[in-house]
Amino acid sequence: MFHVRSGLDVLLERRFAPLRGLRVGVLCHQASVDAHLRHLIELLRSNHVHLTAIFAPEHGLWGTAQDQVPIPTVVSDQWSVTQTTDHRLPVHSLYGDHRTPTAKQLQNVDVLVCDLQDVGSRYYTFVWTMALAMQACAKHGKKFMVLDRPNPINGQTLEGPVLDLNFASFVGLYPTPVRHGMTIGEIAIWVNEGLGVGAELEVIRMKGWRRSMYFDQTGLPWVLPSPNMPTLDTATVYPGGCLIEGTNLSEGRGTTRPFELIGAPFIDPDKLAGNLNAFKLPGVTFRACQFEPTFHKFAGKTCGGVQVHVTNRQTFKPFYTFVRLIQEVRALYPSAFAWRDPPYEYERVKLPFDILCGTDGIRKTIETNGSLASLERNWKDDLALFAQQRKPFLLYN
Repeated sequence: MFHVRSGLDVLLERRFAPLRGLRVGVLCHQASVDAHLRHLIELLRSNHVHLTAIFAPEHGLWGTAQDQVPIPTVVSDQWSVTQTTDHRLPVHSLYGDHRTPTAKQLQNVDVLVCDLQDVGSRYYTFVWTMALAMQACAKHGKKFMVLDRPNPINGQTLEGPVLDLNFASFVGLYPTPVRHGMTIGEIAIWVNEGLGVGAELEVIRMKGWRRSMYFDQTGLPWVLPSPNMPTLDTATVYPGGCLIEGTNLSEGRGTTRPFELIGAPFIDPDKLAGNLNAFKLPGVTFRACQFEPTFHKFAGKTCGGVQVHVTNRQTFKPFYTFVRLIQEVRALYPSAFAWRDPPYEYERVKLPFDILCGTDGIRKTIETNGSLASLERNWKDDLALFAQQRKPFLLYN
């Protein structure tokens, strides 16, 4: 028995009643499935909903493209084989030079239904794709519907600095902390009402979800929402692990444990693991290891480094943990370590690490070997303020 019913499951129970008689567009990906792993588009068509447009976020409709690869608009015939007439529709890309639906793309749409599985970190671009699509619907007089899904790393824990708008980008458009503790539906309401987008918005709420839940407590099936997000373990470390993208270290892309394996050819794994374990960071152990990425950074080269093993996800602090890791690598290998240069996620001036953090203060503290504990104390005040600001837009106890 499933403990939680996603927004899609709830809408299916209602036999898609809110969509009857409307021309429906969908913004979805491969994780847009119900509790029985049936895809949103399949369910719409089998229930005779008038589907007129398909939109896809980063990685494409089926999650085949790697990170930061522009997605072209294509024609999908995935479901046409089961139809008596030709239902081939273009899949409009919302990742590339044009990340907002155009008036032409929306001209045959009355309501745009967004069903995207987020992972609870500000860097993950799906929530910002949703926000831009909602803005387009507000501009062009279209209704916007979000089918809500769980925040897989719970809806309570907040961590990391709140974004300084001077560092806004496609890995953070609005002032949220790195780990925001909200569902995609709650973010939609916050952006729409709290930030004044003003769309005609309806969020189909989940049933049975509680804010303390991790995804493995929901009873729902995990479908990787992007090619390097294979498991809940990945999502758990991702609020910190994604920071490695802003450096010249491998974040484990091209291995079977992305964002858990961290390293580079110049790293002595035993030395790094020993130094990191000496900090006795909560909820985590670092295992010395070697790995060889099959693609991405250091493809085909042996990297020394660590695997980040989460021993207690309730006490683990991913953002702080990975900032500490980066600071230690830089201290051990000052001539080999480097910050990644732009461009990154359509930002061509500011450093990728800074836009990931939402501030340049973290980088400057690392460069001066400053106190990370002091930084953490500083951002806790902002987190407390954000917790109050988000409260009116939360849907679940």
